[in-house]
Amino acid sequence: MNELNYSKTIKNIHHTDVLVVGGGPAGFAAAVASARNGAKTLLLERAGMLGGMATAGLVGPFMTCYDNDGEEQIVKGIFDELCRRTEARGGAIHPSKVEGMTSYSSYYLESHRNVTPYQSEVLAVVMDEMLLESGAQVLFNVQVTDCVVKDGKVEYVIAAMKEGLAAFRPKIVIDCTGDADVAFFSGVPTWLGDKETQVMQPVSLFFEVGNIDREKFLAELEANKDRLDNHIANCFADKVEEAKRNGDWTIDRNELGNYEQNIKGRWKINTTRIPHIDATKTTDITKALIEGRRQVQELMAFMKKYLPGCQDVQLLQVATALGVRETRHIVGKYELTAEDILSRKHFDDAICSFGYAIDVHNSTGGGVTFTCVNKYYNIPYRCMVPENCDNMLVAGRCICGTSEAAASFRVMPACMATGQAAGTAAALALTDDVRPEDVDIKKLRSTLIEQGAVIKD
Repeated sequence: MNELNYSKTIKNIHHTDVLVVGGGPAGFAAAVASARNGAKTLLLERAGMLGGMATAGLVGPFMTCYDNDGEEQIVKGIFDELCRRTEARGGAIHPSKVEGMTSYSSYYLESHRNVTPYQSEVLAVVMDEMLLESGAQVLFNVQVTDCVVKDGKVEYVIAAMKEGLAAFRPKIVIDCTGDADVAFFSGVPTWLGDKETQVMQPVSLFFEVGNIDREKFLAELEANKDRLDNHIANCFADKVEEAKRNGDWTIDRNELGNYEQNIKGRWKINTTRIPHIDATKTTDITKALIEGRRQVQELMAFMKKYLPGCQDVQLLQVATALGVRETRHIVGKYELTAEDILSRKHFDDAICSFGYAIDVHNSTGGGVTFTCVNKYYNIPYRCMVPENCDNMLVAGRCICGTSEAAASFRVMPACMATGQAAGTAAALALTDDVRPEDVDIKKLRSTLIEQGAVIKD
C-alpha cells in the first residue's frame, strides 16, 4: 500500500500577527525586527536553540560584514548588535578588530577580512536575550509539516509539537527555514540547486577542537601562508598530499579550514565534505550526518599524525545540525543573478548590501570557485516576495536567486540582513493594512536605515 488517508482534528490552535518559521540567523533577525516594530510575533524553531548554523551547526566565524576591500562595514543593524553584545559577554571579537590572513580567518584573505570569531554556546544565549527583550515569543522543538492555503494566503501552518499536532494561524508568515519548507508546503514554486542540473553544493559537518600546542601550530601556518591559489590559502597542502598518498585522507577536499575562536587554542574546523546530498530528504540528511561523523574521526587522526602541535588535540564537540549550503530557491518577484552581483546593479527596492564573494563549493574535485565582488552589491526586496502567496515573505539562503548568486548571499551576515528586512516589512504591512508585496518601499528602507541597517546606493 503506497498511500494512507489520515484525518485528525487539531485543537491546539495558536494565533499571531507574524509567524516566523526557522530560528537561524535569518529567522532570529526577522522575529526581533518584527516585534520591535510593533507586531505580535511568534517564532518556531525545530532545534532546541536559536542560531541554526551558527549554534547547532557550529558554523563560524561570521564571514565578512564589510565590503570586499575591507574599508566599510555594510551589514549592521541587528547583526552588529548581536556581535557587540556577544563580545561584551566574552563570547566574540567584533569584526572591526579582525584582519585577514590570521588564525581567525584560517589564513584566507579575500572576503575573509573582518570576520567575526565567536563561541556558539555564548551566541545562543545572547540570541535568547535579544529575542525575549524584543517582545517576540519562541517555541523550540517544533517541526513544520504542512500548510493550509485559502484564497492565495497561508491560513494555517501545521506543525508537530511534543503535545501532538498544532496549527498556527498568522496574518503574515516569514519562511526562514533555509530550505523554503513553508513556501514549498504552501504551493509556492521552487527549484533545487542549479535550475538546469538540480546539482546542489556539498554539505559539511563542522566540529571544534582544543588542546593544540598553539605556538607550533601557528608557526606552521605562518611558514606556509604564502601558498595562495585564486585567493584561497592552503597552508597544509603538502601534509594533505602526503596523507592522501598514505591512504589517510579520503575526503574530497584539498584543504583544512581552521578558524580560531576568541578562546586561544580553540578552533572550528570546516573540512568535511559530502557531495550529492539533497537536504530536503530525510534519508539523505541521515546518510550525510553518518558520513560527516566518520570524516570527523578521519580528520582528527590526520591532525594528530601530520600537523605540528596537534599530537594531543582533543575533539570538543561535533555539530548536531548538518551544514547545508543550498537546497530550494523560491520563485519570487525578482531573481538575483551573479551578473547582478558582479555588475553591482542598482535596485530601487534594495533592502541591504553585502560584499562576500561568490563562493561555490564544487560537488566533485574537492575545489572551490571563488569570485570576488566589486566592493559590494545590493539585494532587492522583490527577491523575498514569493509568487502565488499574498501573506508570505522569505528570508535567508532560499530567497529568489540563481545557484551562483546564492553562493554569496547564503552566508550568515546576509541572512540576518534579509531577515531584518523581512521582519520590518511584515510589521509595516500590518500597520498599513497592505500585502507584503505592496509595502511602501521608501518607508521600509528609511525604517531599516533608522534602525541601523546599511543600504548602499
